[in-house]
Amino acid sequence: MELLDALSWRYATKRMNGQKVPEDKLNTILEAIRLAASSFGLQPYRVVVVDDPVLKAKIYESACPQLPILEGSHVLVFASWRNITNEQTDRYVSLIAKERNLPIEKLAKLDKSLKDFISTRTPKQLANWAARQAYIGLGFGLTAAALQEVDATPMEGFTPAEMDKVLGLEEQNLHSVALLTLGYRDEEKDHLVKQKKVRVRKEEFFVHNGY
Repeated sequence: MELLDALSWRYATKRMNGQKVPEDKLNTILEAIRLAASSFGLQPYRVVVVDDPVLKAKIYESACPQLPILEGSHVLVFASWRNITNEQTDRYVSLIAKERNLPIEKLAKLDKSLKDFISTRTPKQLANWAARQAYIGLGFGLTAAALQEVDATPMEGFTPAEMDKVLGLEEQNLHSVALLTLGYRDEEKDHLVKQKKVRVRKEEFFVHNGY
């Protein structure tokens, strides 16, 4: 599909038919998320990929009683870092040095910028910032899924504390912030299948030059 056709085709699928997403399409969606833009390039979040039926049932029962959890092929849990430390940024700077074959000293300016950013913000501000980075990845995932003709449903209507418990996220310094279920629409059961996509007119939506 062309990009705009794919975005017009997609919608937040309410009922899925249980069909598995092929591995190659799943991997394309996951790689798009990994390649998503991120402030500093730090990627202060991780994505937990769930396809085990037993684990999906636990998520449904404890954290998110919505049918796409059970009927979809995969549940992607976007989980941001609870705390951001100098140790994490040091690892990131070292990774850049290794991947770009640079002496670590060449990255002193980036290292200082990262540490200044962290030191001048409260833990709550940093947690909110990390969660916003995860949402950028979520957007990339939605777009990639549409281009693969895979249905996707973004979700915030879950209990993060329960999700963290089910997946053991707290022990990994992670906190769930958003979900994305992947699968294929149930043409018979989903009442939104035939509905027209509704969006604000572009003349109203875009504000050019502040006026």
